[in-house]
Amino acid sequence: MVTATSLTITFDQFMAVDIRIGTVVSADAFPEARKPAYKLVVDFGPEIGRKTSSVQITQHYSPAQLIGRQVCGVVNLPPRRIGPFASEVLTLGFADKDGYIVLINADQPIPNGARLH
Repeated sequence: MVTATSLTITFDQFMAVDIRIGTVVSADAFPEARKPAYKLVVDFGPEIGRKTSSVQITQHYSPAQLIGRQVCGVVNLPPRRIGPFASEVLTLGFADKDGYIVLINADQPIPNGARLH
């Protein structure tokens, strides 16, 4: 059983997770994935550059809806191989009541690469 105390982390541990905002520059179907997914390319600004991400968000978003959208992602995890694709960023979202992912985002435009504080 998971308890609140087992989930407690230090502030330094939290700050080790590098969460940045970026803009989706391309979104393509990912037919090789086991579950319906897209392959994204996200621009995280000049410091980090463009990174790839595999996302299972096909229930709520079309590729056209994703282009130009700002998304949040963890940029300091090691790349994860998903079939023939290397996912370099964990794009963040919450599960809705049916378990489908809804992306988190800022309610104001933010410069690409800005870090979550």
